[in-house]
Amino acid sequence: MALDKEKYQAFEDIVGKRNISQDPGVLETYRCIAQQSSAHYGPYVDHMTPLPQAVILPGSTEEVQNIIKLCNKYKIQFKASTTFWSAMGFIGSDYAVQIDMRRMKYLEIDEKNQMAIIEPHAIGAVVQAEAMKVGLNLNVPGVGCSSSVLASTSGWVGFGPSSYFMGCAGENLLGAEWVLPDGRIMRTGSLGAGAGWFCGEGPGPSARGIARGFAGSAGTMGICCRLAIRLHPWPGPANFPTEGTIPAYRAVLPDNFKTYTLCFPSWDAYAQAFNLFFENQDILYLGHRQFNMFGRDAKGAMVNILTDPDKQFCDLPELMKDPYIKKQTELMKIDIQVVIAGMTKRNMEYKEKAIDKILELTGGWKNEMMLKPEIVNWVLMYLLRLGHKNLNYTFCGAYEGNYGMSPNHFVTAPLMEEASEIKDKWAKKYTSIADTGGDSDMGSISIIGGGGATGWEFFVNFDAYDKDSIKGTKEFIDSTQEWMFKKGLGVDMGRWNADLRKSDGKNYSQEEHDAMYIKMPQPMFLTYNWKIRNVFNPNNLTGSYYRTLTPEKLKTD
Repeated sequence: MALDKEKYQAFEDIVGKRNISQDPGVLETYRCIAQQSSAHYGPYVDHMTPLPQAVILPGSTEEVQNIIKLCNKYKIQFKASTTFWSAMGFIGSDYAVQIDMRRMKYLEIDEKNQMAIIEPHAIGAVVQAEAMKVGLNLNVPGVGCSSSVLASTSGWVGFGPSSYFMGCAGENLLGAEWVLPDGRIMRTGSLGAGAGWFCGEGPGPSARGIARGFAGSAGTMGICCRLAIRLHPWPGPANFPTEGTIPAYRAVLPDNFKTYTLCFPSWDAYAQAFNLFFENQDILYLGHRQFNMFGRDAKGAMVNILTDPDKQFCDLPELMKDPYIKKQTELMKIDIQVVIAGMTKRNMEYKEKAIDKILELTGGWKNEMMLKPEIVNWVLMYLLRLGHKNLNYTFCGAYEGNYGMSPNHFVTAPLMEEASEIKDKWAKKYTSIADTGGDSDMGSISIIGGGGATGWEFFVNFDAYDKDSIKGTKEFIDSTQEWMFKKGLGVDMGRWNADLRKSDGKNYSQEEHDAMYIKMPQPMFLTYNWKIRNVFNPNNLTGSYYRTLTPEKLKTD
């Protein structure tokens, strides 16, 4: 079915001729090419997303509302995106319009109330730069500072290295202006009561919980157009100081900032250290197992390449054989990167002593190589800004995150070696999957403020232009899904990210969706998601990345 001239003109009347297009060249640029492996597409799709019937760029909440009302009138599917990092932001059917939110870029920093009011195209790097001018900062989610803060806050989980100190996206969401899938405008919290943006709850039941919950609805609940996020203390300079050249940019910060790679003799010691950090929440500004994404065997060499502009990726084999780097890499087998930020000199001294005490209690140590000044300053830039997300694609040109073991650290830490052995077996079986050591697990010390659940995923790097690599990666993630169910850990991240797409390009049926989610450890909450979706999205025009389970299925099984 094609979008006829009458319907196209109706959309054009809303946004103006300059802000809508059916030009084939323009439409092609809005296709997510699976072979290039947009994040969260992974190996499960070997085609391109459908070609949109039109691309529309609204400039206000009112224009978004009118677009959605037309979509409901004509039963046209729609999906909004801003930076198009994830496949979830692309349309899911042939009869759909792609809504590009980049014209909406409003940003206001409210220093007094420690919050920012933003629209979709106020990306993390811009919000952070403006916030730092007044001594504030924001939680930059793992997707990086080039992404839409509004999208990760309203539509997805939105946790990152600093979530331990600053909370994840849902915890930082204050008032929001939201166009629901049926075209109604919802204003949440204090905004809904006409009292400003400062609160995300009430009056009455939490509309914030309905609209995004914890994991986010990935666009299923409509389009968030403007919201406020909570900001947090930044005890650093107003202008983030940088030096160096690509890729070895560095941050030269005052002495009240330090970063360490903390290493541990066992996974039990690792979990015990986490527990001590959680019990003493004010120690860390940030905690992330970042560079293990390059693999247990290669991370030391990769850090040396990325901090030296005279080195190249072709130097990797030689550096992996270097005795010193090899030794330091072995000592980083079980590690995590942390940043501490002292609010005062005395506060900094306390945090240094606290880290030393935790290492003493758990038998841990600070990695020597990662204490080199050029590496320290590079790590500070990397972790505080998260501006290096292109490095996700370094090996093979494509990647997917899998496992995604996010329960309590005492549950998952003992399973890490077993999970690593499974990955190592598959990487050796399919040589086009990057074999850099079975353990390529990375992620945040916590996905919620104060600690608790972890945010871990294994990086699986594969060649999206090699059928053997795609086949092997699919089979690998299928095998880890079976393992996850056996361990009671729920849906594998790789399958979770791709659960609604088949290789033939058609959406999964609700029955296939149910077959996966019935095996969740606590599937009942997914039945409530199903009910909420049916109330607020009766025409189901936004795709179904929302995690749901048919209520009758839970009763019968």
